[in-house]
Amino acid sequence: MVAPVETGTTVPERDRPGSPPSAAGSLEVGWLGRVDYREAWALQHRLVDQRAAGEIPDQLLLLEHPSVLTLGRQADEAHVLASPTELASRDIEIIRVERGGEVTYHGPGQLVAYPVIDVHARGLLIKPLVRALEEAMIETCARFGVSTGRRPGEPGCWCDPEGPQPRKIGALGLRVERGVTYHGIALNVAVDLRDFELIDPCGMPGVLATSIVAEGGAIEGSGTEVVARAASVFAGAFAGSIDARLIGVLPGEQHET
Repeated sequence: MVAPVETGTTVPERDRPGSPPSAAGSLEVGWLGRVDYREAWALQHRLVDQRAAGEIPDQLLLLEHPSVLTLGRQADEAHVLASPTELASRDIEIIRVERGGEVTYHGPGQLVAYPVIDVHARGLLIKPLVRALEEAMIETCARFGVSTGRRPGEPGCWCDPEGPQPRKIGALGLRVERGVTYHGIALNVAVDLRDFELIDPCGMPGVLATSIVAEGGAIEGSGTEVVARAASVFAGAFAGSIDARLIGVLPGEQHET
């Protein structure tokens, strides 16, 4: 299986600019709503540059995308099951990006979280960061009454992970450049699961996708509203997992600014 993390050139810690002293333990969180994938991708690159230069604190971008397929650096296009004609008729683009992992579907009803984090400044190793992202997905699902867990060797978040028919509810793929992470996770909240028939989810033929709503989760609202509710829960859970202090404002919540 392709690793969920791709690593670029890392600047040795002794050569890195210092982070702003006031930002040492901070995680600036922002809910962006529905954002075109390429626009969000470009934003991540700008934020990585700024974080590597010590100009901003760590960031957590929370959003959802219009329908799109993304491929990790070493992903096999054979796992895209839909024909180019079908994808074009539905205005679904395929974009190859620099994260780890295989093919992933993004679309309305799915929470996407992009952590732009200086792992050196925070004293984090990549494996604990991946685990923190998984744990935040697990806690978010639990908050809405859905039990999930991990599967050994298969990154992400799963329903019935040890059962006869595990179902994937959250995907994970990161990139690290100059000691700063980007890309991140995708958690299915109220997504149309028929769209996962376009692909082998995460490059695994036969794997079923599911969502918080499909598993009977008690989450109120419709459209982007339900994703925003999940975003608030995820942000708090992730910040707790990496011992960070949230700054910024989420839908329905007030954090210190």
